[in-house]
Order: sequence, then C-alpha cells, then structure tokens
Amino acid sequence: MIRIAFYAPLKPPDHEVPSGDRQVARLLFKALQLAGYDPYIVSRLRSFDGTGDETRQRQIGRRGQEIADELIAQWRKRPKQQPAIWFSYHLYYKAPDWIGPAVCEALDICYVVAEASVAMKRAEGKWATGHRAVLWALSRADKVIDLNPADREGVLPFLRDPTRAGTMPPFLDTTPYRAAVRRPGPMRLITVAMMRSGDKLASYRVLGGALARLSDRAWTLEVVGGGPARREVAAALGPLGNRVHYAGALDEAGVAARLADSDIFVWPAINEAYGMALLEAQASGLAVVAGDSGGVGTIVADRRTGLLMPPGDAVAFAAAVRQLIEDPARCTAFGEAARRKVMKNHDLAAAGRRLGNLIGSTRLRCAS
Repeated sequence: MIRIAFYAPLKPPDHEVPSGDRQVARLLFKALQLAGYDPYIVSRLRSFDGTGDETRQRQIGRRGQEIADELIAQWRKRPKQQPAIWFSYHLYYKAPDWIGPAVCEALDICYVVAEASVAMKRAEGKWATGHRAVLWALSRADKVIDLNPADREGVLPFLRDPTRAGTMPPFLDTTPYRAAVRRPGPMRLITVAMMRSGDKLASYRVLGGALARLSDRAWTLEVVGGGPARREVAAALGPLGNRVHYAGALDEAGVAARLADSDIFVWPAINEAYGMALLEAQASGLAVVAGDSGGVGTIVADRRTGLLMPPGDAVAFAAAVRQLIEDPARCTAFGEAARRKVMKNHDLAAAGRRLGNLIGSTRLRCAS
C-alpha cells in the first residue's frame, strides 16, 4: 500500500479544538484511505500566525526547516520508510507549509497540495513572509487540488504548469445525516457556526438584523455553536427575544440530530470559503438561505436547493427567508433536491474516487 505523509499546517486532523478546517482535514484523510492509500500524520507543527508577527513567522519557518532536515536525514538513512507522496492541506499566508517543499525537493518525493490560496495584497506587509512561503510551495507542487474554485485564479500563475491544477468539490461523510421531517407549526430555522470575532460575528449580526424584519411571521431559530464571541453573538441576536434557542457546541452526532429537526438553514456566510455546515444542512434535507460569497455557490444551487443573497445584505436575506416561510412546499422541494445533490456529488465515497484519480495521474507525472 502506498504511504502518504499527511500534513495540515493550520490544524492537524487530531487537534483537540473543533473547527471546519479540522473537519476537512479529517475528511481528506479518510478519502485518501478510501482511495487505497496509507496516510499518516507526518508532523503536527502549526504554522499559523494570526497577528502578522514577522518574528514569529521566521521562528516557525526555522522550526519547519529543522523538522524537514530531520525527516530528510531519517529517510535517507532508512529509504524504505520514505513516503511516496507528501500531501499538505490548506496553505495560505497565515499558515504556509515550511516542511513539505524542502523534504520533497531533497528526496524527489511527489508533492500534492489540497486547498491553497494566494492573496497578492499580502506580498508586502506583516504577512509577507508567509505569503512568500506559499508561493515557494506552489512552485514546487506536482498537483494543487482546489476545493473552492474561487482560489484557482490566484493560484494558477504560480504553478510550474497549469495542468498541475486539479479540482474536486467539497464533501462530507453523509452517514450521520438523516432527512429532516417537516412538522406542523412555526418554521424551524437553524444555523451552525462558531462564535468568534471577525467574519463569523459579522454574519451573526447580519442574521440578527435580517430576522428582526420577520417579526410578523411564525418561526424559531436554533443556534448551534460556541466560542469566545458568545456574548457578542447573543447581543446581535438579542432583539429576536425568546424565538432563539442556544444549543451550544455539539459533536457531529448532535449537530446531525438538530439539523434533522429543522426546516431551513440560515447563514449570511460573509467571506465564507464554502462552509461545511451548508453541506451538512443539505445532506439533512434542509433548504438553505445563505450569502453568495466565496465558493458557497458551488455547493448551494440557487433557486434549486436554496436561495443565495448578496453577502451582508440583511434586507435581501430577510426577503429570501420570508419566501420560504410563506411557501412550505417550495421549502420542502428545495430540501429534497439538496439532499439528492449532496448524496450524488459531495459524499465521502465519491470524493475518495476523485482523489484517487487526481493523485494517480500525479504519481505518473512524478515517475516520469
């Protein structure tokens, strides 16, 4: 069985803090296994720098080079332990890969990247060091697989060959998710998102402003998630009164159970890459109302599985939610179409096949 060294510089798949990034890392690890490979976590070094501290970035870079040197020496001494492929997940200026490119260059190992982004505005400034590291990694990559097509335009110019780019849609293990059942009574809205400052809090504020415009309709909102900005989120949703129930942070089974007991998933998705929660909601047969940002439009089919609105537009968002509240049949039809779409195009088994095909073609090029 072909061994793959798996590395996630932002957050390893076995990290103790849950997040969408950790979830995708775990899913990619499983997809590699389904594709017939033998992945293992090669390093748990977190390269994340959230403040733009150039000194810290350089320190992390030096530590990454030390780890690379250790692996190079180890595998030169014991070549049978050397993996055939190095697979790095999620490279961007705040969390570059300081290890994989150096190891692969020294030992002629095939280097594969899944989900990379390039922000040219970071070429100068406090994240310039991380930005340059991402460009270095991309120039060395034998394959770069995008899960969010919005990233491709920025990445392509830095590849040695545009044919090294590949694509696969976001995916999840649909096993835990069961179809929601519409019940009489007020429409049950739900959102699942971490409570942290920045874009997440901005989305919660848009959500609160939008739903406040629907006080003349019968609905409830369940909020699944936790985090350091819980107080600010509660303030943003405060005007909605006792219509809101806070479920707190739940594990996968808990989230699946709450989705199955809901009708509409609502999330403004400001600056969202694509949103795993949107996939989970659709796998549960929920209609979606979301902001049309990033790659959201690649997983939510507007007017077929949900309604997409301009990001940050609370008025338009409220109007979309109102449409579905007032038309339960359309809401149900969207949900049924959403579940079919996810099961067909975004399931883990299909992802394993796609990933296997992408890596298989990469190995042929590496061997040539």
